[in-house]
Amino acid sequence: MTGYATSTKETENGTITIEVKSVNSRFLDLQFRINDEFRAIEPLFRDALTKKLVRGKVECRFSFGKKNADNHQKSLNQSILAQLKEFQDNLKTHFPNSPELSINDLLRWPGVIEETEINSEHLQDEINNVIALTIQEFIASREREGAALTQVLLRCVDEMESIVLRITPLLPTVLQQFQQKSINRLEEALGLALDKPDGSNTPSISRDEVMDRIRQEVTMYGIRIDVNEELARLSGHLTETRQILKKGGQVGKRLDFMMQELNREANTLGSKAALKELADASMELKLLIEQMREQVQNLE
Repeated sequence: MTGYATSTKETENGTITIEVKSVNSRFLDLQFRINDEFRAIEPLFRDALTKKLVRGKVECRFSFGKKNADNHQKSLNQSILAQLKEFQDNLKTHFPNSPELSINDLLRWPGVIEETEINSEHLQDEINNVIALTIQEFIASREREGAALTQVLLRCVDEMESIVLRITPLLPTVLQQFQQKSINRLEEALGLALDKPDGSNTPSISRDEVMDRIRQEVTMYGIRIDVNEELARLSGHLTETRQILKKGGQVGKRLDFMMQELNREANTLGSKAALKELADASMELKLLIEQMREQVQNLE
């Protein structure tokens, strides 16, 4: 599921900027872009995200911009100055004619000018606050997308339920018509054979016995192509899918399973389809299930 959030906060030490964005993925993949000096915050960042997410390729960026040197209070390092004076006095005893250190030399000496140190503990608290705020906004953005995606999936469920409702009342009539049509064709074909004496020694079978056997065979075939059970299971799976979507939360993996079950019943419906209406319904259902499957993989 996609999402995006960014937060910026000015502190006494500098500017904290955090950006979190994600694209669709069936699994959770966290990537961090953090300067080496702040690498210690990665475990905290990672832990906060894994508590909230189970899917998505997530990229996290952290940057810290120090304030300009002009904004920091500076001071002279008296200890270094004292050491330099002591060194110079000792050297003068050996090299009396050597020039003394100038003011410019002293100011350029490493460590002579000190800047106010960053309050690490306070900065860490500020970073923690910004991380929490950014993740909160990031989750909110994903929830908004999830709500929109839920409506798309519910419309697919509505369409599938309408297909089931459309073909269910046809089944008794369609099955009866199919059985009667098959009986009529077999009666016509076998009736001609019974009316023709073949002169064989095969024991005679009455017409009524033949008709009973035909009806038994057609009835058994009708049972094999009966799809009432498949439609009942489809209805049950669709009801469960609707409940999962409306309940919300982390539903991605549960919906993955429901798509497998729906597809199984739609395939069985197609394999049993002895009539065009059932074959068409099976194809419509499988197209809708595939559309849902692609979207479900993006849900948390």
